[in-house]
Amino acid sequence: MAYTNRLWISRRRLLIGGTALGGTTLGRRLPAALAAPAVITSDRERPLIPYGVMSGDPTDGRAIIWSKTDRPARMLVEYSTREDFRGAQRVAGPAALAVSDYTARVDLGQLPPGAQIFYRVTFQDLGDLKSLSAPASGRLRIPGDDKHTITFAYSGDEAGQGWGINAEWGGYRFYEAMRRHAPDFFIHSGDQIYADGPIVGEVKTDDGKIWKNLTTEGKSKVAETLDEFRAAFAYNLLDENKRRFAAETALLIQWDDHETRNNWYPGQIIGLETYKVKSTSLLSAYARRAMFEYNPMRFNGEDAERVYRRIACGPALDVFMLDERSYRGPNSPNRQAVLSDDAAFLGAAQLGWLKRSLLNSTATWKLIASDMPISLVVPDLNPDVPKGTFEAWANADDGPPSGRELEIASLLSFHQEQSDQEHRVGNRRRPLRPRHPLSARSRKVHRFRSVLGVCRRPDQRRHLWSQ
Repeated sequence: MAYTNRLWISRRRLLIGGTALGGTTLGRRLPAALAAPAVITSDRERPLIPYGVMSGDPTDGRAIIWSKTDRPARMLVEYSTREDFRGAQRVAGPAALAVSDYTARVDLGQLPPGAQIFYRVTFQDLGDLKSLSAPASGRLRIPGDDKHTITFAYSGDEAGQGWGINAEWGGYRFYEAMRRHAPDFFIHSGDQIYADGPIVGEVKTDDGKIWKNLTTEGKSKVAETLDEFRAAFAYNLLDENKRRFAAETALLIQWDDHETRNNWYPGQIIGLETYKVKSTSLLSAYARRAMFEYNPMRFNGEDAERVYRRIACGPALDVFMLDERSYRGPNSPNRQAVLSDDAAFLGAAQLGWLKRSLLNSTATWKLIASDMPISLVVPDLNPDVPKGTFEAWANADDGPPSGRELEIASLLSFHQEQSDQEHRVGNRRRPLRPRHPLSARSRKVHRFRSVLGVCRRPDQRRHLWSQ
């Protein structure tokens, strides 16, 4: 099933180069010139919003609002705590230009903790300031109060192994299953795209049936250019279930390997004929930029490419989003006796940040979002790597920690040292381990629950959700 609607698939509109920081700004009051009444024009002449809106990284009274248009246009955002938008505030965002593939975001601030925020996005044509897009609306809950039960969902591995959007099956139904639970936020644990997995028109399932994919030119081969990585992220937004979910649920995004290539690590040279571009460092640079462009992620002020970060959800919960790709050493037998660059997984800087952040956190619960399994032994089975190498933390050795396991040992030792010190100094420092939900300090119950939506291949039964 080919998707030929020009609104969605035009390469001129979807696949244009840009910089990582393009289309980003802090929310500011709408200037009078931009607030002038617009002339109602036909849909052909108005800016379009093909992929709706998304929100993300809600923390400390702030949240990112994201959208994309089809031409040079300025992003305008209205937001309110009322669904009827009475008393709404209006801010002018950045110009969405080709440099960011016409994506843009606004970082809203001073949002009331615990409030439901209703927002809508409009784009103003920079070639005709009187021409506005139709608005696209969304909502999100701002964390931070201690009265609200926190509900979150988590999942990963989207459209892998060639299983794409199948309209006959209902598209990405797991997003609708999670949406019905109305989670406050969703942690996407990586493999948001499979840049190394083309989407073809038909795939045969294990039971002999035919799976019919929606196809696009940009997903017809492995991604090797910035345009092709952008097309991979755009492909998943063609699914109406995902767009509806993203408009109602704040997103917390991290990446894993398939945003670039299966089991990649920095500096790797690909040995497969399917790739003309062999450097994973180059491919991952394209992937990272496209990921930031197509997601409501907040840029770090000191390092615009940094993925790891803390999301503060009030007194009940802190979420620590890790990056287990950017700073790792090469995949190896994973038996190094000393923690070195070759044995790195988080890397020294990120590991130090995690220790300090956990130590300084006053939240009842500390949730560490790891895109890789900790205890599962995951061999690297790519045909262009030596046999006997490992992809994740564990190395199948039942002895003392070695290799990448040394970072886990360092983190746990730090935890124990701080806990012991806390007891020695008379409980002056809050322990790293979670306090009991019914704390002596507040006497308030901090509650949260999670909803799991697993993005598996369609012929496996575990594709829906569990709670």
